[in-house]
Amino acid sequence: MLSPRRSSKTPVSRIVIPIGLQRATEWSWRFLVIAAAAAIGLFLIIQLNFLIVPLLIAVLLAALAAPLAIGLRRLRFPRWLATLTTLIVFVALVTGLVWLVVGELVRGWESLRDRTIIAYDDFVLFLLESPLEVSEVQLNTWFAVLMEQSNIDSAWVLSGALSVTSSVGSWLVGAGIALFALVFFIHDGARIWQYMVSWFPRLARPAILGSGKAGWDTLLSYVKVQIFVAFVDALGIGLGAFFLGLPLVVPIAIGVFLGAFVPIVGATVAAALAVLVALVYEGPFIALIMLIIVLVVQQIEGQVLQPLIMGAAVRIHPLAVVLAVAAGGYLAGIPGVLFAVPVVAFVNVVVTYLAAGEWRGDPGAVVGIEDKVR
Repeated sequence: MLSPRRSSKTPVSRIVIPIGLQRATEWSWRFLVIAAAAAIGLFLIIQLNFLIVPLLIAVLLAALAAPLAIGLRRLRFPRWLATLTTLIVFVALVTGLVWLVVGELVRGWESLRDRTIIAYDDFVLFLLESPLEVSEVQLNTWFAVLMEQSNIDSAWVLSGALSVTSSVGSWLVGAGIALFALVFFIHDGARIWQYMVSWFPRLARPAILGSGKAGWDTLLSYVKVQIFVAFVDALGIGLGAFFLGLPLVVPIAIGVFLGAFVPIVGATVAAALAVLVALVYEGPFIALIMLIIVLVVQQIEGQVLQPLIMGAAVRIHPLAVVLAVAAGGYLAGIPGVLFAVPVVAFVNVVVTYLAAGEWRGDPGAVVGIEDKVR
């Protein structure tokens, strides 16, 4: 017996999706879209790092030099003269500091070289006379084995020289791009930003313009705090070298100050210079004290000044500062460490500004963009 056909009007049972699962899927696909966009953006940044890194450096340098240019314009300096004066003062200041360090090192080079030879001979003599009963033949054998294990031969030297030449060429190209961009950022930075904002829809321009201004103010605060942190580093290590009676105190302090702007490498090189001078001139005990002073100063800078003062200045939590620096170093090495805090601070301020709708009460954000560009 055949079963009766189901009527076409018989209602079909609906599949009920739990509200929790529905919201989870809605958030999931939105998160995937955001993650995909972030991944694409990060990929493009990595591919164009030869261009983006110099531009970001130029932005930070412009934030450092902008107050002088703005002050000169308020004194009725023509725009071109204010830009030229700012560049001359900025380059002269950096060149003067570098020249002072190099000049002191050149003047003390012979003494440093002689003391290094003496320190090396004393170390070899210590090994020969120590209870280890090391002979001169063994030392020569160890040195030969070290050279062999390190593959230090003519091919290694040639490849290293070619690598250094290539790196120097890349650095020079990057420095040229950064300097060229710095000139225009100082001279026409506001107009460049306003022109970029004019690409967006008319209703979105006030919000973008206002958030950009808020982010720029945060970058100015970041640069000021970075100068203060570098000064504290230089003061602490310089005073340590002075009280230990070391020579070349001024080059050491200035090297630490300049090195503080280059994360990891700069601080390490400056600290190594201080410890090397102490080892060569005063021996291992004073070198150990100098090393302790360097570590204490850098720990205070890295664990106290950077998270607390920097976090307060850029309006992000100290823990976020530490995590941002760690993530930046993992993802992009030294450039990641250098730009991690300013990028996170900029994004944080921009998102907060947009989420709060602060541009609605900001007169500077609702001025006609077309009038500014013209």
